Amino acid sequence: MALQRQLNQAKANKEDEFYTQYADIQNEVNAYVDFNPDVFRDKTILLPCDDPEWSNFTKFFAQNFDRFGLKKLISTSFAPESKKYMDYQPSLFEQESPIFDEDMSKTHGKIFTLEKDSSDNRRDLADLKWNYLDGTGDFRSREVCKLRDEADFIITNPPFSLFRDFLQWILEADKKFLIIGNQNAITYKEVFPLLKENKIWLGKKSGDMAFTVPSYYEPRSTRFWVDETGQKWRSMGNICWFTNIDLAKRHEYLSLMTMADNLKYSKHKEIKEQGYLKYDNYDAIEVPYTDAIPSDYEGVMGVPITFMDKYSPEQFNIVGLTAGNIRGLAGLESKTGKDGPYIGGKLKYGRIFIQQRRRYK
Repeated sequence: MALQRQLNQAKANKEDEFYTQYADIQNEVNAYVDFNPDVFRDKTILLPCDDPEWSNFTKFFAQNFDRFGLKKLISTSFAPESKKYMDYQPSLFEQESPIFDEDMSKTHGKIFTLEKDSSDNRRDLADLKWNYLDGTGDFRSREVCKLRDEADFIITNPPFSLFRDFLQWILEADKKFLIIGNQNAITYKEVFPLLKENKIWLGKKSGDMAFTVPSYYEPRSTRFWVDETGQKWRSMGNICWFTNIDLAKRHEYLSLMTMADNLKYSKHKEIKEQGYLKYDNYDAIEVPYTDAIPSDYEGVMGVPITFMDKYSPEQFNIVGLTAGNIRGLAGLESKTGKDGPYIGGKLKYGRIFIQQRRRYK
């Protein structure tokens, strides 16, 4: 009966434990360092929702502490009981520490800090110091908010179910950040206006990403596997990084064909056969593929949500967002009173309305 209660609890809780691969963190962060080698120099980085015993974020930044020229690294973890971990066991790292407390290890979050070298003139993972937090480690607690206010950068993979709250928590403190989220977050009413106003943008990586998950996560028919060590994995095809840190990708222009060339040479059959259809209710044309955006069209175009991965603010202006369940963000007046992108009376997938900032020859 106890096991069944645990399983029922796991199903009731949000499955938010997705641990990012080291290589994914490395590839993403290096894009910002390549663009600006001093981006993190003399800065304090906070990694909330983290734990070096599970997560790779602290490992990566600790190992690259001197390379990035960091001032301080702070990492905090949630208390196991607050996250309702079903199979939690203190690690040997924690148990062998002189400050280990069996009760506090379950009810309190932990804080890890790195500032100084302790042995070999190189600051790295071996120099991390840790202790228990006073509370559970919830990022909304006064204790962690104080750490947020001390930091220059907030970097982590936050719980997907708390993405809106977590982003707001960062923005209210006006911090630089790099966080993982679902591409669907682009359409959130709390997020899209920030993208439109170029206050935040997508990072280098978007699309498919694989994560390790706890052992009690149940198998799925797709995007789930167990490796040779018994570790469970899940992948998702609509993951992206959200950030307000500049990178080269954000300034890369899309190479596009003219409308005439698209109608003649496009690899997309529907473009060649149907052309560029107009919406029933908006003065804009439908462009169902990002690579089919006509370089010489000066009006408003509706493009897929995934366009944001290719968006450069120097090349395009974002007019608005239209989708079946979203109101008031289109940026264009509806001629029929209906929201959502309709063509021939049928509702299309969500679209972002864009317009070119200049005409390309």
